Amino acid sequence: MRLQELKINPSTMKLEIDIMEQKGSFAIVVCDGKAKMAELPAYGETKIITHQGKVKRIRFDEGEEF
Repeated sequence: MRLQELKINPSTMKLEIDIMEQKGSFAIVVCDGKAKMAELPAYGETKIITHQGKVKRIRFDEGEEF
């Protein structure tokens, strides 16, 4: 899976991530006390699909330069 679950400290409700360890571009999506990180494709679109104010899915549409 492309989505990597991130841990949120339950006592402080803080998300800690070292952005210098990550390579390339990425997005962090937070919903209902859960956080997930998605690596973004080099060429393409990443859509965050919501329903009734909650994240339902993340859709990737990739391409390649000709």
